[in-house]
Amino acid sequence: MKVLMVNHREVQQWLSMNECMDAMADVFKMLNRGSAINPLRHLMWLPDKSGLLGMMPADLGDARVMGLKAISVFPANHATEYDSHQGTVMLFETRNGRLLAMMDAGKITAIRTAAVSGVATRLLAAPNAENLAILGSGVQAATHLEAMRAVRNIKHVRVWSRSYDHARDFADREASRYSLAIEAVESAQGAVDGAKIICTVTSSIDPVLQGDWIAPGTHINAVGSSVPFARELDTAAVVNSRLFVDRRESTLNEAGDFLFPKKEGAIDDDHILGEIGDILLDKVKGRESDEDITLFKSLGLAVEDIAAAYHIYQKLSDQDDARWIEFNATKSEIQA
Repeated sequence: MKVLMVNHREVQQWLSMNECMDAMADVFKMLNRGSAINPLRHLMWLPDKSGLLGMMPADLGDARVMGLKAISVFPANHATEYDSHQGTVMLFETRNGRLLAMMDAGKITAIRTAAVSGVATRLLAAPNAENLAILGSGVQAATHLEAMRAVRNIKHVRVWSRSYDHARDFADREASRYSLAIEAVESAQGAVDGAKIICTVTSSIDPVLQGDWIAPGTHINAVGSSVPFARELDTAAVVNSRLFVDRRESTLNEAGDFLFPKKEGAIDDDHILGEIGDILLDKVKGRESDEDITLFKSLGLAVEDIAAAYHIYQKLSDQDDARWIEFNATKSEIQA
């Protein structure tokens, strides 16, 4: 039996940002209705905490597919030629459990994470938001810039990184790509001054965004931290915001941006106003006034990866130049 193999270039080719945003909106509705399964991720840390292996399964009941993302996360790779996230997404059908496809997880993660922030921004940011701040200058900074431009008329961008040289390189590269005004700044506070959309996409374990820097009417996508012991936002930033999440269960167990203020007694579980799926299905209201500070806490869910992989699989199934390899065997082939 043949399995579809999709490398990072092919993921980039067949998973556009706009298509991925539509797929993410659909899967959030599916998850919210209870027709998809998304268990908590399992993490195996190396003894020195330099990296981990994440195992993230999910089932898309409506699509009759399930899958697993196995991905390594090595934050120190930001200083190397390698991406911090590397691995594979495996897609299975749920009638006989056949493996259908294996795809590059790093590129899927890069696109789907930003696409989810794009969905949240489309729902929560002020319609006239034009000024964007990006804290971080890595892979997610680039894909988030693309996603923010897809949902809002972004006219000016400031980018900050712990390395000013990295921020400047990012600004020069992306300004040329989009013919857009992008300014590298030396402080995170300077980056968010006047911004109506803020994306935090760093590997920091300590806050890089302070609540008293954030202007009324701002929307924040908090993306970089996905473990309980790290956060990018200080307590005031979370307390002062209308908080929405990708998955409530995941937030209560994994989100340092939420768990630190909770441990301090500044908020409780009711501070989570809803999931993105709740807004999409009109169960809760997102932005209520022009002055609201809205916050989307993104953790990244396996259902997002499997939905993205399934979208690519559907598109490539009819392509003559798709790459299929003999991998699985039937019982008769095993016995031959």
